[in-house]
Amino acid sequence: MTDEFIRRVTGCRRCPRLVDYLAMVAPAKGRSRQDYWNKPVPGFGDMKARVCLVGLAPGAHGANRTGRPFTGDGAGDFMYPLLHRAGFSNRPQVEDLQDGLELRDLYITNAVKCVPPENKPQHLEYQNCLPYLEEEFSALENLRVVLLLGQGAYNSYLRLLKSRGEIRSLSEHPFAHGACFQPNVNGPHVLASYHTSRYNVQTGRINPQMFLELLSKARELAGII
Repeated sequence: MTDEFIRRVTGCRRCPRLVDYLAMVAPAKGRSRQDYWNKPVPGFGDMKARVCLVGLAPGAHGANRTGRPFTGDGAGDFMYPLLHRAGFSNRPQVEDLQDGLELRDLYITNAVKCVPPENKPQHLEYQNCLPYLEEEFSALENLRVVLLLGQGAYNSYLRLLKSRGEIRSLSEHPFAHGACFQPNVNGPHVLASYHTSRYNVQTGRINPQMFLELLSKARELAGII
């Protein structure tokens, strides 16, 4: 994305509850607030990507600390090695903005750009971030697949589709792991996944094989050889 877009996102103060929360997030043990990004987190990746992966929101001690989606928390620790195995990145482990990570045919972002209390964005916060998400999609001119992690991100994208008149209601397309449809013959496919959160991984709701199969499906739908 352009520097101007990144400045607008990182400078956003549309949601008072999230602004207040950012000001009070206590750092993890052994760290200080100076170690934290503590502002909205923009998406990143290959601007020629055919696949866009959308999560829910930055983790308090992950992306909110490092300034990059899924970097520094359990969800990313699970996901990035699998993205590497599937051919979407140049390295299996990630650490921070200076670790040399490069995405291939993939762009990663979140439905909500600020960390929310208890990891639960409110409806207005989804709505306030939707224009940023739409702008990211519009900039991805080769986009063929939108891979949505978790019901929150999935429903946020469906609200965008409904606002465009591409679907009539969210209830027509209930969330389920592996759910897939194409709302517009000329538009990208929608592909849903359980979130790669530490809780979902530990409880077995999602495992490496399940996520790898979904990444393979995304490559197939996107026409990536």
